[in-house]
Amino acid sequence: YTSVSTYPLDVLVAETEGMIGYIIEQELGNLLDFEVPFATLLTQVEVDANDPAFQNPTKPIGPVYDKAEAEKLAAEKGWAIAPDGDKFRRVVASPRPKRIFEIRPIKWLLDKGSIVICAGGGGIPTMYDADKKLKGVEAVIDKDLCSSLLAEQLEADLLVIATDVNAAFIDYGKPTQKGIAEAHPDELERLGFAAGSMGPKVQAACEFARHTGKVAVIGSLADIEAIVQGTAGTRVSTAKPGITYR
Repeated sequence: YTSVSTYPLDVLVAETEGMIGYIIEQELGNLLDFEVPFATLLTQVEVDANDPAFQNPTKPIGPVYDKAEAEKLAAEKGWAIAPDGDKFRRVVASPRPKRIFEIRPIKWLLDKGSIVICAGGGGIPTMYDADKKLKGVEAVIDKDLCSSLLAEQLEADLLVIATDVNAAFIDYGKPTQKGIAEAHPDELERLGFAAGSMGPKVQAACEFARHTGKVAVIGSLADIEAIVQGTAGTRVSTAKPGITYR
């Protein structure tokens, strides 16, 4: 885009939710012969204007720029920028999700037997302004924390956080790495996971387990059936203390 202004970030999130939701819906429908009804729902999520994340934007978005161009755009558009390798990118806040506005229609669709695709990308970030009007926000909500909130509000039996590794690991990528089979949230959080990778997934799983007394699992998308059966992934639960390794 060079000849027109870029869309606001909340609008881009809404576009992406619709686009990827359509692809997921079509692929699942082809697998299930559309015997089950599907619904993709644009999902507005409230954040707090006073969330400290707005004072420390860290989430990189958009293309990379050289330093001169990044500084020029930052001055023109009021962006925050940060280094990304030898280039620069725009960074925005990643505030915590407070409320999912479409939670009632999500429940209604589930009650009718639909598969609901929602809260994509962490949801569309919104907040109330001084006049109590809802508006979009230039931010990105963490998708794992939003999924945890969604599962909690739906009273889900199980939260599955599917990723590209088959468990949460300590010493990941080192000869001493070990996969975690089961863990109490207090013990798991003490291990300290990277904010840019496994950290949000661990936080989301721990919050769901604490708030609901149920189980959250972090594992591979390829292992979904085994995860649901309780034989794969890292299971997070308040049922017993400690950590068990694979």
